Amino acid sequence: MLIREATADDWAAIWPFFHKITAAGDTFTFPVDLDRETGRGWWMLDAPNRTVVAVDDTGEILGTAKMNSNQRGNGAHVASASYMVDPAHGGRGVGRALVGHTLDWARAEGFRSMQFNAVAASNTHAVRLYEQLGFRIIGTVPEGFRHPEQGYVGLHIMHRPL
Repeated sequence: MLIREATADDWAAIWPFFHKITAAGDTFTFPVDLDRETGRGWWMLDAPNRTVVAVDDTGEILGTAKMNSNQRGNGAHVASASYMVDPAHGGRGVGRALVGHTLDWARAEGFRSMQFNAVAASNTHAVRLYEQLGFRIIGTVPEGFRHPEQGYVGLHIMHRPL
């Protein structure tokens, strides 16, 4: 697997699984009816922020990540990131590789830590992965996420020093 900078042309391959994931409404706080162009603007970030894709040996996109400063000004020393793995390629280490890549990027860019502002407590797979990679839950917004099947669940804030 190779992780590389995303190009504008990659959006055509990202959109189908991006749309499937956001429309399901069970992991991201994005609107479930997010259209293609708005989604592109939210996901495909300009420098100094970054969007990458994980590809296999044939060049097929397996997943993607976006990374950025969590805040501006005096909070700009904390990074943040988001990840999407094509469900057809789940369970193969793509998410773990993307998280590792974003942590390496954040260190290289001089960030002091990384924080995830909105991890649905019901997204147990992601929470477990992030904890395995050194993140810890530093707070939970009670009923901060409206899961389409489970109803209102907690929304974790997760953090790790770099």
